[in-house]
Amino acid sequence: MSGFFSRDRYGRPLPRGSRDELVRDGEPEEVVDSAQGAWRRGIALFDERRFFEAHEFFEYAWKADDIDDRDRLFWKGVTQVAVAFCHAQRGNDRGTLALLERAAGLLRRFPSPHRGIDTAELLRVARSLADQVRQRGASASLDFPKFPTVAD
Repeated sequence: MSGFFSRDRYGRPLPRGSRDELVRDGEPEEVVDSAQGAWRRGIALFDERRFFEAHEFFEYAWKADDIDDRDRLFWKGVTQVAVAFCHAQRGNDRGTLALLERAAGLLRRFPSPHRGIDTAELLRVARSLADQVRQRGASASLDFPKFPTVAD
């Protein structure tokens, strides 16, 4: 894998020679061949509370050539939710709250559902996580939800 180095469970770099704690099948471009494949893999990782890895796949979808340009801000917002959840796992209150606010600003522009995602529920769980961070502080022990999708 290009640019591969070991990371902890939450995506933080580890010292050289450390065991990688991420579930790596490879970089997104080595694992999926479409934006749809990337978001499906991202959702599966999100549901496993592997937010750092989920964000890598959501970011691939956001920047993929086969995404309609009108949806790029939607996927950017979804990516920011995953990054915010990653910051929460790492104990970063400020980063979590800032990213959730940015994500909400983007996601509010889209209907619910949108592209198989329950946008209203995603906004609700983002607000819920922000409330938890304000009350208890960011940590890996917060109540992280599953990713809100709608039936196909």
